[in-house]
Amino acid sequence: MLRGRWIGMLVLCLVVAGVFAWLGQWQLERAIDTDPPPAGVTEQVRPLADVVEPGAYLPEPLVGQKVETSGTWIADDFLVVSSRFNDDVEGYWVTGQLRVAERTSIAVAIGWTADRAVAEAAVEKLNAGDAEASITGRVISDEGPSVPPKDDPQRMDRMSTAALLSHWHDTDALDVYRPYLASTTAQAGLTDISSPAPEEQSPVNWLNVFYAVEWAIFAGFAFYLWYRLAKDAWEREVEEFDDAHAAGESA
Repeated sequence: MLRGRWIGMLVLCLVVAGVFAWLGQWQLERAIDTDPPPAGVTEQVRPLADVVEPGAYLPEPLVGQKVETSGTWIADDFLVVSSRFNDDVEGYWVTGQLRVAERTSIAVAIGWTADRAVAEAAVEKLNAGDAEASITGRVISDEGPSVPPKDDPQRMDRMSTAALLSHWHDTDALDVYRPYLASTTAQAGLTDISSPAPEEQSPVNWLNVFYAVEWAIFAGFAFYLWYRLAKDAWEREVEEFDDAHAAGESA
């Protein structure tokens, strides 16, 4: 094991193990959030513009943040979204385009109902009602569009800003928020949307901890591999020496 090539391989293993150890430390540093958001921070109502910008993705710690905003409903853009659950009961959301600034809009889930006819009646009431609105609710990430069933091509089963945008009016040069706003208070005879506070996130990312442990195992395996190869070579040389010595004695 003290021969030049094995010492060279040991040095190489030390370098490889050092790289693995650095990667493990890097993963471990990112596994623990040293500055987690305070408990209950999502329940403090903040202005929408302070939480997310139009066109930007909603950062993970801010999903479910309570926000407030005001604007103007765009007529004829109140749409029904299916497959919405309130406390495990399937139903519908009535949604609308709220113009919160000049050429800037956000999709708002206004309320829930288990009856499609009630949802359609709410759409008529909203179209005939006051255009000015002040909304408080939770800002939630876009769910992404889905393919509608063939027998109902206008049906929407996902709360997708992109899908709603394709049905909205007056959208030329329009800035749109990627997430949507789930109103805490329903309108037009609808039921309040069940939207509990998001669970507090653990400051420890266990996936990163697992990766850090993996890098430590890889570092240890580098040394074990060197030891196993060197030992096998040494045992082979000892065996060859014994065979040669035995052959010399028999001669």
